[in-house]
Amino acid sequence: MSTIEHIVSEYGQGLRRVAAAYEADAMLQEDLFQEVLIAIHQALPALREKDRLAPYLYRIAHNRAVSHVAKAVGRKKGEAGAVQEAGEEVEPSPEHALIESERADRLAHAIRRLPLSYRQAVTLYLEEMPYAEIAEALDISESNVGVRINRAKQMLKEMLS
Repeated sequence: MSTIEHIVSEYGQGLRRVAAAYEADAMLQEDLFQEVLIAIHQALPALREKDRLAPYLYRIAHNRAVSHVAKAVGRKKGEAGAVQEAGEEVEPSPEHALIESERADRLAHAIRRLPLSYRQAVTLYLEEMPYAEIAEALDISESNVGVRINRAKQMLKEMLS
């Protein structure tokens, strides 16, 4: 069975991006990420197929994120906060870094505005998961994954243009 340390080193950045897709506030993103790790740790003994680890982890992450958002619906939320993506190793020019940061912020904000079903599919797609694993993680068919991703791309294109 995989250890939580292995999961954090192998899937941590992707799980953090899932949290960022659901939560704009950086502190609440970290809280959500910690909740996801706890849920994964508790659920690991139930994993039967070790080769299906990624869809299993992302399903847990999405389910925990949905619960997190449902709890937050009642509380007053501001529009502050932005997703901070991992930077490139090559130091870009300040102008380029600012442009890329603004693009990442706009994309993250647009993704958070997508309907939940599209947000889930596109977040996993951005993690470069194959359609089959996305389908398994979301408990939908592969063709439905394709439909959701295409619709999400169209919505994002409209939001960002």
